[in-house]
Amino acid sequence: MARKKRRLRRSIRVMIAFLVLLIPVAVTLFTISAILFVSFEKKNVNDQSASALFTIHDRQTGATVPKEYIPIYIAAAEEYGIPWTLLAAHHRIETRFSTMKRDVSPVGAEGPMQFMPCTFVGWNYPGCKELGKGEIPKRDKTNPAVIAKYGGYGVDANGDGIADPFDMEDAIYSAANYLSDSGAADGNIEKAIFAYNHSEKYVEDVLWYFHEFEEQRKQSERQAKK
Repeated sequence: MARKKRRLRRSIRVMIAFLVLLIPVAVTLFTISAILFVSFEKKNVNDQSASALFTIHDRQTGATVPKEYIPIYIAAAEEYGIPWTLLAAHHRIETRFSTMKRDVSPVGAEGPMQFMPCTFVGWNYPGCKELGKGEIPKRDKTNPAVIAKYGGYGVDANGDGIADPFDMEDAIYSAANYLSDSGAADGNIEKAIFAYNHSEKYVEDVLWYFHEFEEQRKQSERQAKK
């Protein structure tokens, strides 16, 4: 009986010693896990913050409308009954006010306002499908009669007999034509922007510049009245 008690006490002491040894190990593992978790969360926050800062910086670098384009925006906007600042916003998003080196995108969008050829000439044109690059000869792509025949949005704005997606006036008037027909003339700005490019991010970015340019326009008008 005495031996059993001694064995029991010895077993209890061994167990206690084992537990005592485990406590520092457990604390260490917990500390390491906590550090890793905090570091991971901090990295996520930093990544998100960096992304947000990049977006803000990217927007601020093009938040002023070049003066030389404003008369074209205004004339096109009056022709099609839409805000000229919406055209400015699209121009900024599409080609950074025509400062980008390439005027043809990887998917085939062309010119300052990045028109897909089939949208410019008309989706009824033979061979127009999928994204709308098509195989349209230049003589047809810039021919107002062909564009009218196939229901395109290309416009000969300067009256030279050619509707050219690479010409600044023609491109901006064509964009005004498309946006107007897509809802902007009725005040459905977001609908029109989404029709131009089926992307929620695109809509968000264009709207940001649209509101920014609208505020600048209002400030200019207030100053002019003083």
